[in-house]
Amino acid sequence: MKNPKYLLYTAIAVVCAVVGFLFWQDTGNGAVPEGFAHGNGRVEAVEIDVASKLPGRIETILVREGELIEAGQPLAVLDTRQLTANRHEAEAQLLRAEISVESARLTIQQREAEVRAAEAVLAQQQSALDAAQRQFARSEALAGNSVASERQLDIDRSNALGAEAAVASAEAMLAAAQIGVSAAEAAVVGAEVAVTAATAMIEAIDVQIEDSTLKAPRPGRVQYIVAQAGEVMGAGGRVINMIDLNDVYMTFFLQTAAAGRTGPGTEVRLILDAAQDIVIPAEISFVSDVAQFTPKTVETEIEREKLMFRVRARIAPELLGKYLDYIKTGLPGVAWVRLDPTQPWPEEAEGRVLE
Repeated sequence: MKNPKYLLYTAIAVVCAVVGFLFWQDTGNGAVPEGFAHGNGRVEAVEIDVASKLPGRIETILVREGELIEAGQPLAVLDTRQLTANRHEAEAQLLRAEISVESARLTIQQREAEVRAAEAVLAQQQSALDAAQRQFARSEALAGNSVASERQLDIDRSNALGAEAAVASAEAMLAAAQIGVSAAEAAVVGAEVAVTAATAMIEAIDVQIEDSTLKAPRPGRVQYIVAQAGEVMGAGGRVINMIDLNDVYMTFFLQTAAAGRTGPGTEVRLILDAAQDIVIPAEISFVSDVAQFTPKTVETEIEREKLMFRVRARIAPELLGKYLDYIKTGLPGVAWVRLDPTQPWPEEAEGRVLE
C-alpha cells in the first residue's frame, strides 16, 4: 500500500497544475486581446485545370511539377500532324478558288468584248435598215406615179424587211452578250466566296493548331501533371493542374460576434507554423453569409454565439510577386484579425512584417 503522504503530495501537484493551466489560459498567451479575433487556417490558392480544347495525343510535356510558370508559357503540346495536313488541303482549295476568280474575271472581259461587237453589228444593221426603208419609201412613191416598176418595188420592200430582221437578230445577239457578262460577274462572286471560305478554313485550322499548344492562362506554379506524353486526350481532358500565385489566401473560421464586425478590407496578419517569426499582411476579401458548424438549435444567445462563419484573408498580389519562390499552399497557420483599427497589434502578431 502506497504512503498516504505520497498520495497527498500527488493530489496537490495535480491540483496546482490544473489551476496553473486555467490561469494561463485566462490571463496568458491563450487570451485574445480586446479588439482582435483569430482563427486557425491554411494557405490556399485558386486552382486552374489546364485542359485540352481538342481531342488528340499528347506529344510532349514542357514543365515539371512544382515549377514556376509565367502567363502564356507553353505547358504541353499535342500532336498536330493531322491538322497540318488539313491546312495543306485548305491551302490547295484556296489556290483553286483564287484561280477561279482570275478565270471568271477574264471571262467578264471576253463577254464585254462580245457586247461591244454585238453593239457594233446592231448599229450597222440599224444603218442598213434605215437605208433600206428610205429606198423602199422612194420606190413606193415612184410606183404610185407609174415611174418605178412593180418589180423594183418588190425588191426594195424585201430589202427593208430583211434589214429589219437583221436588226432584230443583232439586238438578240447583244442581249445574249449582256447576259453572258452578268453570268461571268456572278461566277466572279462565287469564286470570291470560295476564296473567303477557304481563307476562313485556314484561319480555323490555325486556331486549332495554336490551341494544340497548352499555355498557362496566368502566372503560377505547376501542382500536378495529370496526363503524360503519348496519352490520347478527349476534348476537355485535363493535362496540368496549376495554382494561381496572384490569388493566394488563408481560409479560417470566426464566431458570430467577430464575423459580424469583419468585412472586406479588414486588416489581417497571417503567421505560418513553418515561419512563426514572419508576419504576412493580408486583408479580408470574403465573409460567408451562411454559418458553418451550426448547432441543432439557435434559440438562445449562447447557442447563437457558437455559430461559425467562413472567412477568407487575401494576400496582396504585389506582395506575392516578391516572394513567389516561398509560397507553398497547404501550410497551416494563424490569422489575427484587427476588429478595432485603433488598437495596436498584440505581441503574438508582431514580428518581421513582409513588405
